Amino acid sequence: MGRVDVERIPYEEYTNRQLAAVPLAILAVALLVIAGAYVLAGTPVDLGTEFTGGTELRFDAGGASDAEIREEFSEFEVESLRSVGDARELVLGPEVDSQELEATAEEAGYDVLAIERVSADFGSEAQSQALIGLVIAFAGMSILVALIFRTFVPSLAIVASAFSDIMIPLALMNIVGIDLTLGAVAALLMIIGYSVDSDILLNNHVLKRHGSFYESTFRAMRTGVSMTLTSIAAMVTMAVVAWLFGIELMNEIALVLVFGLSADLLNTYMLNLSLLRWYKYEGIAR
Repeated sequence: MGRVDVERIPYEEYTNRQLAAVPLAILAVALLVIAGAYVLAGTPVDLGTEFTGGTELRFDAGGASDAEIREEFSEFEVESLRSVGDARELVLGPEVDSQELEATAEEAGYDVLAIERVSADFGSEAQSQALIGLVIAFAGMSILVALIFRTFVPSLAIVASAFSDIMIPLALMNIVGIDLTLGAVAALLMIIGYSVDSDILLNNHVLKRHGSFYESTFRAMRTGVSMTLTSIAAMVTMAVVAWLFGIELMNEIALVLVFGLSADLLNTYMLNLSLLRWYKYEGIAR
């Protein structure tokens, strides 16, 4: 597989502050969005049924419109209505009686395919486990990076980039209306892996291989940028296909990965690189 043709970026023309300013400004905006969501809703991003509890009714509504479906279920508090393939999926609160819900659907002439109910207690437990999983993954990544490089600034550069790679997608999820589901959590965990991979690649080329700083950076970019752009293209393709076939979960996972991988390009080759250059020429390693 051929590499993407990566142009040499004239990093010499920019100071470290200029390079770091853009990703740090975007991170600051992302943190403000997340903080605003937390103040308004009590969570940094809207939670899916797996974490809040709820009842999901999947059914074949024929040619009924969204307005007609909502009218049929007007006696219930409908949280969301979406398409899943050729079927429709209605999400309601966990207190809804499943038998009453099924009877209402059948009276409306809809073919019930499945009813799933998640209790609020189970959702809360799943939420805690997902949070613990993310914290453990991030902490484990930080420890591994520290053991590999054994120096503060290069390790900090990788951890800071990975942190930003997670915060930016979370903020964008709030903006575009993607709930935090188990699938989205899996996507965030994959982003941590992608981020560490690209950042370690850059740090290794700059700190542990022969050649000038800028030559080493360009070698790392030829591999790292090609790898990331290929992954972004694959995720965009998956998002489009999932959207066309109405597979909303796959579409959302793909979008979260696109957000994270795009942020990783910015953070790796601007934020991380500015810290590495400061470390090598002005900091402890001079």
